[in-house]
Amino acid sequence: MSTSAAAGSANLDVTTQPPCLRIAGDWTLADYAVLEQHVNALKATLHDDVTVDLDRLGALDTAGAYLLVTLLGAKRMADLAHEAPTMTPARRALLQTVGSALDTYCKPLKPPKRSSIVDVLERIGAAVEKFWLQTIELLGFIGLTLETIARTLPRPKRWRVTPLVAHMEQTGLDAVPIIALLTFMVGAVVAFLGSTVLADFGATIYTVDLIGFSFLREFGVLLTAILMAGRTASAFTAQIGSMKANEEIDAIRAMGLDPIELLVLPRVMALLISLPMLTFIAMMAGLIGGGVVCAVTLGISPPMFLSLLKEDIAVRNFLVGMVKAPFFAFLIGVIGCLEGFKVAGSAQSVGEHTTSSVVQSIFVVILVDALAALFFMEMGW
Repeated sequence: MSTSAAAGSANLDVTTQPPCLRIAGDWTLADYAVLEQHVNALKATLHDDVTVDLDRLGALDTAGAYLLVTLLGAKRMADLAHEAPTMTPARRALLQTVGSALDTYCKPLKPPKRSSIVDVLERIGAAVEKFWLQTIELLGFIGLTLETIARTLPRPKRWRVTPLVAHMEQTGLDAVPIIALLTFMVGAVVAFLGSTVLADFGATIYTVDLIGFSFLREFGVLLTAILMAGRTASAFTAQIGSMKANEEIDAIRAMGLDPIELLVLPRVMALLISLPMLTFIAMMAGLIGGGVVCAVTLGISPPMFLSLLKEDIAVRNFLVGMVKAPFFAFLIGVIGCLEGFKVAGSAQSVGEHTTSSVVQSIFVVILVDALAALFFMEMGW
């Protein structure tokens, strides 16, 4: 065997009989591009009667072995490596291993090309299935919560008064400033836009009706519910999700306690009490905001504003707005707690389910409000 450091080469000597393929030099990765050209040029001209001379083969690595096997074929290369008297055991093993690998290698099948329409339909189907499964899960959790409420209410000793008051403070009292400020500004905006549009018809006096009707019937409860969905539902999910990640809920179950009674009921009941109160505050703040704009831009004094409001806006509009508040509160609380129980145990999971609880709560609130508006309109209320 030669130990020459010359670049590898492969020459077919046709002067001998039979022709002889002389392999020489180093067959390594450094000369792969040049050697590959030799292999491609000679591969089609080699016949079975051609003899192979490997005596001047220099260094050999896996890339060179691959080219030799590609040139001569796996079976013939294995026979030559076995018969060559100067071939070392390591080099013989390398050629046999590469030849065996190339002989048994199967190219993976290309995946069939899919239509973009099929992909879109698949995504729509997956989204519908996910929505259906979430709906079933939410209905099941609502039933479990109602069953726990019905089982706990007749037993005052099982009421969790301390966490109930604490959650009322967090969900209700702490939210008063943001609810009042937001609805005050929205009331002012509604009044300003209404007066601007109605001025073209000489009917700016009806701005009072617009403010009263919109805030007592829709905006007061809807804005409050959306704010609670973003503020309280996410807080419920983060609190319960953190307990789930720290295995505190498993510890509660191990002690024989019911996590629904211990964690869900105080939060849902606190929201059931707080959200109607916040809705009332939102209605009043919206009316005050609209009244301020009416006084400043239209010259409608507060007593006149209240008089017009009393004459034109029926009490049933206020009742229609207030009656929706407990339903929104229950749904927001249940969705926030349910997403907290879905947390898988990591901070990323807590964040994902917190976002999901906000999105689901807002979606459900708007959906229920739309259905309620249709119902009350059909009932003539």
